Amino acid sequence: MAEVTVKELAQVVGTPVERLLQQMREAGLSQTTPEQAVSDDEKQTLLTFLKSAHGDSGSEPRKITLKRKTVSTLKVAGSKTVNVEVRKKRTYVKREPADLEAERQRELEELRAAEEARQKAAEAEAQRAAEEAAKKAAEQSAKAAEPVAAEEPAPAPVAAEPAAPIAPVVKPVPSPAEQHKKKEESRRKAREDEEERGRKRAGGHGKDKGRHAPRINDEDDASRRRGGGGKLKANKKRNQHGFEKPTGPLVREVVIGETITVAELAQKMSVKAAEVIKYMFKNGNMVTINQVLDQDTATILAEDMGHKVKQMKESALEDSLVESMAHEGEEMSRAPVVTVMGHVDHGKTSLLDYIRRAKVASGEAGGITQHIGAYHVETDRGMVTFLDTPGHAAFTAMRARGAKATDIVILVVAADDGVMPQTEEAVAHAKAAGVPVVVAVNKIDKEDADPDRIKNDLAARDVIPEEWGGDTMFVHVSAKVGTGVEELLEAVLLQAEVLELKAQPSAPGRGVVVESRLDKGRGPVATVLVQNGTLRQGDIVLAGVNYGRVRAMLDENGKTIKEAGPSIPVEILGLDGTPDAGDELTVVADEKKAREIALFRQGKFREIKLARQQSAKLENMFENMGQDEKKTLNVVLKADVRGSLEALQASLTELGNDEVQVKIVSGGVGGITETDANLALASNAVVFGFNVRADAAARKIIENEGLDLRYYSVIYEIIDDVKKALGGMLGSDVREQILGVAEVRDVFRSPKFGAIAGCMVIEGTVYRNRPIRVLREDVVIYEGELESLRRFKDDVAEVRNGMECGIGVKNYNDVRSGDRIEVFERVQVQRSL
Repeated sequence: MAEVTVKELAQVVGTPVERLLQQMREAGLSQTTPEQAVSDDEKQTLLTFLKSAHGDSGSEPRKITLKRKTVSTLKVAGSKTVNVEVRKKRTYVKREPADLEAERQRELEELRAAEEARQKAAEAEAQRAAEEAAKKAAEQSAKAAEPVAAEEPAPAPVAAEPAAPIAPVVKPVPSPAEQHKKKEESRRKAREDEEERGRKRAGGHGKDKGRHAPRINDEDDASRRRGGGGKLKANKKRNQHGFEKPTGPLVREVVIGETITVAELAQKMSVKAAEVIKYMFKNGNMVTINQVLDQDTATILAEDMGHKVKQMKESALEDSLVESMAHEGEEMSRAPVVTVMGHVDHGKTSLLDYIRRAKVASGEAGGITQHIGAYHVETDRGMVTFLDTPGHAAFTAMRARGAKATDIVILVVAADDGVMPQTEEAVAHAKAAGVPVVVAVNKIDKEDADPDRIKNDLAARDVIPEEWGGDTMFVHVSAKVGTGVEELLEAVLLQAEVLELKAQPSAPGRGVVVESRLDKGRGPVATVLVQNGTLRQGDIVLAGVNYGRVRAMLDENGKTIKEAGPSIPVEILGLDGTPDAGDELTVVADEKKAREIALFRQGKFREIKLARQQSAKLENMFENMGQDEKKTLNVVLKADVRGSLEALQASLTELGNDEVQVKIVSGGVGGITETDANLALASNAVVFGFNVRADAAARKIIENEGLDLRYYSVIYEIIDDVKKALGGMLGSDVREQILGVAEVRDVFRSPKFGAIAGCMVIEGTVYRNRPIRVLREDVVIYEGELESLRRFKDDVAEVRNGMECGIGVKNYNDVRSGDRIEVFERVQVQRSL
């Protein structure tokens, strides 16, 4: 790599310039200003100094720090979402053998001390028990000797000799063996008495009959069996049963995830769901059998019912997948992934077409790109992978995915058009993804091209050119004649060298799904960009909620290949479905593991979908009260690729207002089938096909039932047609239009018509067969219709502005001089969105 300045080196390593200069001074280097150059040898010297300063003397690392960042989306009130980012950091330190030995010795000393303390405590306890036993024996002996000493008469005193002492009579205390024998004897007698009572009850009501009933012992029973007494044997077998009453409650280990339903929890505890519901009702929680419980509630419930609980994280399978993807290997340089972004019709695909030497833009419907295309190009300085994103406003999500999967963004701006809304959106996506931008000012060969205006507009949006002290390269190109294309590629590769992109080709393949579609002859086909490792034919892959074995791999030209390394886009066959664009694709060790994780993800997706559909909660009741009053346009939508389907669903769902709305009844990838036609018939929906067609069975149903089926190939055409359909569902408004105003100058009396107003038309034209209003001091005092309209003695149909006339108002005679008569009509106006 060529020499760089201190400032450029600080930007590459991501550290402030002042700190880098201080470190260079400490390392003994001569650089003191940011503009001084740094050679490769000086970089190595600085690196060696920093390693020694941080305790790295060239041996294996003593400390390793693992960082993990997860981003989840939290839905708040309405349709707003909040991104929640959780960062975890853990440091592992490798200790010295001497430290480990010292710690082991310390633990042994602690264990030895604990054992000695335990032995001393046991000896003290035994001594205390022996003393208590001796004390109790002495007390019992004293108690036994007291009655005997009281009953003996006192001997008569003898004068010559003193009285001899009388030995006390002690009552013997039975030994523990004798006490146990007596207890067993009393228990045996109780059992015999119980058996005797049972025989009396079984023998009949008579007292003698129960007393003298013969008892059959084991020997008699055996002799009867040998002698052919099969009836007794049959009766004995019939009266026996195999159920044994458990000696205690069964304790099970219940595995509980982050969420679990009442039915699943009852099944794991081997109890009826009604018992769980009853327990919850007693604790004040009204639940149903399909109610979802959180982990804490389910844990308390299971423990209270006497079971052991093992809490399991929902991310256990995902964590195991991450651990299996860990690989240590040699890192090598990889080709940059470049995304071409910009406004629609600014020449993105035409520029890429000139680079690839293929006519792609001419094959696109309407001349605009409908989905992401991935290609790799071999240049003199290395390979470059290009992603061409759509520029239409509906493809916002696809542009965001393109920015996330890329290393460098080429922003194409037409020199004759300037910065447009999708241009600003592309800049925002690139900044959010944290990738460098190279601006390609296209169409400079046109007469009205103004490249300086492009620089001014982008500089106002924080995209500063290098000539003005910024870090963004501007290249003037012409996709039509090829001007500046080589300079653009050189700028991209130079930026890639600064980034020092690395990958491990020996690792298992990992990438991102760029696009997916359903091919009639080959099944699900996914376009994948390999980001790390090597993807080989025959690998077991997992992509979102889908998995499968790679049966075949094709490059962008349709040629079969056996493997694909980092930064190579390929089409793979063999998945069990069409994954969503943007899903991560990973190679899994075995098919069992891939199926397990895919089924787990499908279950989570189903739970999230069901949770969204449960809109009957109390807090959402008032929001949903007016939903049934809306007029709904039901749509069954089928598209050729997953990205176009997602963009269409988002665009159509956003159409509508408080009175009309669009509901996507079903959306999928592939041709229109008989199932789609039956669904449209049942839900009274229209069928839209975007770059797909209906099969014979579907066409038959559509023709017989008269369903509305429409084919489209350009996205804005389908959006315009849906807008017109929604406008027709809105109906029309009735508006009043004032045709003319006449001012009353005098009032005449007619025996036939009553009061006749002599008027002068001061605005517009007064017509005979139109409704009128009489205004007095700009206040409406009467609304009706004209009875007669005359000029002199002739009846006329209309009187124009500036002419005099006589007006007779039907059923109204209170017309006065100075009043105004306003003639109007009601017009229906078609509403639109």
